[in-house]
This record gives sequence, structure tokens and C-alpha cells, in this order.
Amino acid sequence: MTPLAAWQNFYVIVGSSAGALIGLQFVVLSLITNSPTAQSDAEAGGAFATPTIVHFGAVLGLSGIACAPWDGIGAAAILWGLMGLGGVVYAILVSRRMRAQTAYRPQFEDWLFHVVLPIAAYVTLAVSAYASWSELRDSLFGVGAAALLLLFTGIHNAWDAVTYHVFVRSKDSGR
Repeated sequence: MTPLAAWQNFYVIVGSSAGALIGLQFVVLSLITNSPTAQSDAEAGGAFATPTIVHFGAVLGLSGIACAPWDGIGAAAILWGLMGLGGVVYAILVSRRMRAQTAYRPQFEDWLFHVVLPIAAYVTLAVSAYASWSELRDSLFGVGAAALLLLFTGIHNAWDAVTYHVFVRSKDSGR
């Protein structure tokens, strides 16, 4: 039995939550698409909507990795490390997209939830992967913390997008 076996329930709950939220996000995005959009809105989608799906997908992926019947921790740790490094690169790309889009001027909260916290989660994943060779128990808690941080960040960002479209965009379009 691998050390991941003790984490099965955690990852079943977190992973199924992420999967359900991905589906819900697609429903919300499809409802929002009925409103007229401009090119700047498409650029903003790449900066604000797509990362939410990516973070939920990362949590779902982490849960799948953690629940797989590994013989040891090595392969899972390598995948966590790759996911962590890829996530940092992606968060930097999101930062560039946020600066380039013109539909909305990002506030501190936007930078925190779309760049800073995701980078912290993905760095935690990468560090946890590296630490798993010497500090396995602590690294497993690091991976769990990163998964929760990405899940809660995604929830915040999804809610923020919905409230923006309901209270700001719908008011601006005269509906």
C-alpha cells in the first residue's frame, strides 16, 4: 500500500468537486455567450475565464494522479513536478494576457486570484514533488494544499466572473 492510499477520500472529494465545477463553468459560459461581445471581451476571456477551467482541470488531474494505483510515489511526484512547473509558466502567461486585454482594468484582487495564488499553488506542487524524495508526509500535505488552493481560487474566480457579467455587463448592455 502506497502513502497515497490514505489520501484517497480527500482526492475523491476534491476531484469530483473540480469535475462538477468544470461542468458548471461551461454552463455559465454558454449562458453568458448570448450577450453581444467585442474583440476585447475575447481577450479578457483568455485572461480571466480560461484560467479558471485550467485550474479546475489541474485539480481534477491531481486527483486522478493521486488515486491511480501506483507501486510507489516516484511517478506521481514526477507528474506533480511537471504540473507545477507548467502551471507557473501558465500563470505567467495569464499575467501577460491580463495586462494586454482592454475590456477591464484588473484590480488588486484580480492579480491576487488570477496570478499570485495560482503561482503559489503551482510552486507548492513543484516543491512538493522535489521534497517527496526526503519528506514524503510533508510533501503529500503540500500537494493537498496546492489542490485546495487551486480549487478555492477557481471557485472565487468563477463567482467573480458570474457577478461581473450579471451586475456590470448586463447593466451596461441595458438589460
